[in-house]
Amino acid sequence: MSKERVEGVAQKGVGAVKQAAGKAVGNERLQAEGAADKVAGAAKEAVGKAKDAVHKATR
Repeated sequence: MSKERVEGVAQKGVGAVKQAAGKAVGNERLQAEGAADKVAGAAKEAVGKAKDAVHKATR
């Protein structure tokens, strides 16, 4: 599993926590940060999956 994939999953988790915390306390900025982190994490995870696929195909 590539480093990017692991980091992406972790970032998505952090984003989900931020977003939930923002909703709980009514902080729209924290909610938006959480949503942005989730999107960035998903992108990073996708890059990691692509790298894994290339690595597997070239073995």
